[in-house]
Amino acid sequence: MDSARALSDARPTPFWLEDPGRPQALPALVGDTSCDLLVVGGGYSGLWTALIAKERDPSLDVVLVEGQEVGWAASGRNGGFCAASLTHGFGNGLQRWPGELAELERQGTANLQAIEDTLKRYGIDAEWERTGEIDVATQPHQLEELHEVAAAVADYGLDLTVLDADALRAEVDSPTFLGGVWDKEGVAMVHPAKLAWGLKQACLDQGVRIFERTTAAELAEHGTGMAVRTAYGRVFARRVALGTNVFPSLVKRVRPFVVPVYDYALMTEPLSAGQLASIGWRGRQGLGDSANKFHYFRLSADNRILWGGYDAIYQYGGRVRQEYDQRPETFRTLSANFFRCFPQLEGVRFTHAWGGAIDTCTRFSAFFDTAYRGRVAYAAGYTGLGVGATRYGAEVMLDLLAGERTERTALEMVRSKPLPFPPEPVRWAGIELTKWSLDRADRNGGRRNLWLKTMDRLGLGFDS
Repeated sequence: MDSARALSDARPTPFWLEDPGRPQALPALVGDTSCDLLVVGGGYSGLWTALIAKERDPSLDVVLVEGQEVGWAASGRNGGFCAASLTHGFGNGLQRWPGELAELERQGTANLQAIEDTLKRYGIDAEWERTGEIDVATQPHQLEELHEVAAAVADYGLDLTVLDADALRAEVDSPTFLGGVWDKEGVAMVHPAKLAWGLKQACLDQGVRIFERTTAAELAEHGTGMAVRTAYGRVFARRVALGTNVFPSLVKRVRPFVVPVYDYALMTEPLSAGQLASIGWRGRQGLGDSANKFHYFRLSADNRILWGGYDAIYQYGGRVRQEYDQRPETFRTLSANFFRCFPQLEGVRFTHAWGGAIDTCTRFSAFFDTAYRGRVAYAAGYTGLGVGATRYGAEVMLDLLAGERTERTALEMVRSKPLPFPPEPVRWAGIELTKWSLDRADRNGGRRNLWLKTMDRLGLGFDS
């Protein structure tokens, strides 16, 4: 079957958000209100901030405003890989913060466990599966790189299982797999929208006041606190936490540090027992190949395959628009690559095809700071690995708003910032040249050209 035909019935909407358990939207804010803490943004970043603030101090009056519905953006349309890494992977952390990487890994492991504990404590059914993730080599040079990583991580308290081609294909069978490394404890699979909706309900149960369809339009000082204007009212707050990530920050000086990059994914129909047996996958691990232009893939609870990644699209000017959520040329590429990976699934059809914007920064992992003399805190730049790290970012924002020196705020990663992106048209040209160079490296045995080596030395980058 032509791989494009497999897309003929695909609905242009995120699979996760079509779940029948999707809650009704809450009313918008009308009029003025006051609170101790205002959280702007109803994705993971904002939800974790509101919930943890109430856990730290149940007497705190917390308000959360969301421009659309809780979980509708990145938090409801990602792949559902919840990783312990706070640094967008071991290699990125080793390059940037080698002296504190062991501590970062320890805190990341604790953060992942805290997420699991929270789901149990509040009875959140988010289809949580602590199955780990396998990084797969599909080219010989990738296998060498994965072996090097596996040898290096032991010094930092991590344990990866090396799989040769036969061992890997005994786990998940693809003729393209040459080997891999399995992080058995550091990644969980989750239904991303159910996670967001469960956190929403937990926030409500703890007394957080949530207003959906309430866009925060303007931030200004007001007496000893802050005021945020919305379409139909205002919120006066002693402190504000911004969890808007890919959307333009209310603190304008933050905007050059983040660009939106569009990522795309497909979801298959449920596999039959025979189809599933043809690829194995009894361990239900998450998988990702090791190319610069990589795919990530996993099983859903009803045995569909989510297949995403490869293309990373930056729109000139850094615009975030609904029409960018669909990109047929990328869906065709993803479909063709899917059947190249799993030829035994010929005839499987895709039921959903969607995209969404990722908040990317030049160091690939989140950065943090305050504004307005410590009254406002923000975290942004998770670069596609925010399902787990946003909980950590929430803790950091609350520490910063409290003015506390903690094990988190003492870290260089928290105290430093990435380099900003240059203005247009240099930004667009630089990103396009970097993407071209990464694709060329994939086709050239992993060898990085002069442009990529220069970007590495400058601490700049673009993650595919």
